[in-house]
Amino acid sequence: MARLPYLDKADLAPSDQDLLERNINLFRCLVHSPGGARAHHALGHYIRHRSRLDPRLREMAILQVGWLARSPYEWSHHVKIGYDFGVTDADIRAIMDETAGRPTTLEPAAKLVLRAAREIAAGPGASAETFDALRAHLDDERLVDLVITVSFYCAVVRLLATLEIDVEPDYMPYLEKYPLPQD
Repeated sequence: MARLPYLDKADLAPSDQDLLERNINLFRCLVHSPGGARAHHALGHYIRHRSRLDPRLREMAILQVGWLARSPYEWSHHVKIGYDFGVTDADIRAIMDETAGRPTTLEPAAKLVLRAAREIAAGPGASAETFDALRAHLDDERLVDLVITVSFYCAVVRLLATLEIDVEPDYMPYLEKYPLPQD
């Protein structure tokens, strides 16, 4: 159960109702701070719609963060979103295997993106070795977009955990298909 009540459009000033165009629980909680929600939406919108980072690699990086954080909300949402952007079931299994140190057949760029996401999530950031290896696959703009994406989603999983955002029923099948490990 979320630590704050979920708000609906009717609970918001008319000028803020656009913040709930996507009526998901995270947004329904963030709108307690319309300015904060608007800033959050702006960066999220850039990452999903304007970044030049390959969308499949972007979603794999986000999934890596969700997997590491054991974030049911992030994981379930981005399994679904990942499918929309070319992530396959084999990719999802590879994320789990790469995290566990098991070999995969992922292409080198994907392996490096996942390694960078793991290093950034663990802190303080991607190693020089990983960053330099990524240069063979990503130009400077895409490198920065990768770091922005992973860093943003590291913050998102902290929001989700602290506010105790509930996974919506429509996303539960993704969590059931790929359950998070129990620590």
